[in-house]
Amino acid sequence: MDEQEHGPLAGFTVGVTAARRADELIALLRRRGAAVVHGPALRIVPLADDTELLAATKEIIGNAPDVVVATTAIGFRGWIEAAEGWGHGEELLAVLRDVELLARGPKVKGAVRAAGLTESWSPTSESMAEVLDRLLAEGVTGRRIALQLHGEPLPGFVEALTAGGAEVVGVPVYRWMAPEDTGPLDRLLDAALARTLDAVTFTSAPAAVSLLSRAQEKGVREELVEALRHDVLAVCVGPVTALPLQAEAIDTYQPERFRLGPLVQLLCRELPGRSRVLPVAGHRVEVRGHAVLVDGALRPVPPAGMALLGLLARRPGWVVSRADLLRALPGAGRDEHAVETAMARLRTALGTPKLIQTVVKRGYRLALDAPTETKYDD
Repeated sequence: MDEQEHGPLAGFTVGVTAARRADELIALLRRRGAAVVHGPALRIVPLADDTELLAATKEIIGNAPDVVVATTAIGFRGWIEAAEGWGHGEELLAVLRDVELLARGPKVKGAVRAAGLTESWSPTSESMAEVLDRLLAEGVTGRRIALQLHGEPLPGFVEALTAGGAEVVGVPVYRWMAPEDTGPLDRLLDAALARTLDAVTFTSAPAAVSLLSRAQEKGVREELVEALRHDVLAVCVGPVTALPLQAEAIDTYQPERFRLGPLVQLLCRELPGRSRVLPVAGHRVEVRGHAVLVDGALRPVPPAGMALLGLLARRPGWVVSRADLLRALPGAGRDEHAVETAMARLRTALGTPKLIQTVVKRGYRLALDAPTETKYDD
């Protein structure tokens, strides 16, 4: 079985914190072979129920801004639909027809045009920084700018406009709140702490904040930060999403294009690239999160076996004592017989027993192949 058959993420477990579009992200990950732990870190307040959006909509209708910045397609569509539900749809559209309407990227531009409106300008980069540069170049002194918020902070954006003399009106098209059922999020958190996750994905900054806050509530924030710094890859859809994690000195990874597809492609490169690959007993052995590739064949391994194999792989060719292996076993107690039992199951799972050698009265080691010397003719 090669990678085309089992997928580039086979043997890895990925945590998903998203609420919105979670099904799409999970499907993309599973299609590439990943196991997924889904723990929504947020829930979205329905637009029609959001009194903050209603108040902002009425304010804009009553006192039209000079500029409206639309930042997300789903948010813009939801805003128009909510206004229609409140009986203010035509009034809002009339205002938007007469203002400078900036659309961040092609998807937002499509939503604007679907509403029967025409954008004044849209950046090719989909970058809020480019939108800010344009506004500041035009001059914002004395101008009233309505900014469609989308659940994430826009660091420096509002401050720069305000410093330039603008009045900024926030339009909260949807609002994030903590999940009503924290069970799935707690399970994701526990998996991150146990290092049974290889990566956690974040598609919004509030999701990252929520996970850290939940860890704080459970008294394990420092442990979570430590896991994300050293063992569990933190992958974010974009740089704004990454800010709460970077504030904790956690290295994050983002795709060049801020979309779910490129995020999954990034995982497909990063996770296999971090796997330990060893020549063992004439075989190519690649140790992944919860499975092993032996000559390209995927071999699922129980957690106890992965704990043992992980320790052996960190000391390839060296004898690892039963006492050290026992300490690596989760919840094994003091009986070294547990090591023998787990080792037998590991060998069975690998399908090639000779990969691991028993060293009598000492312990076990990987049967690492001796390095071959290349001979050159004089």
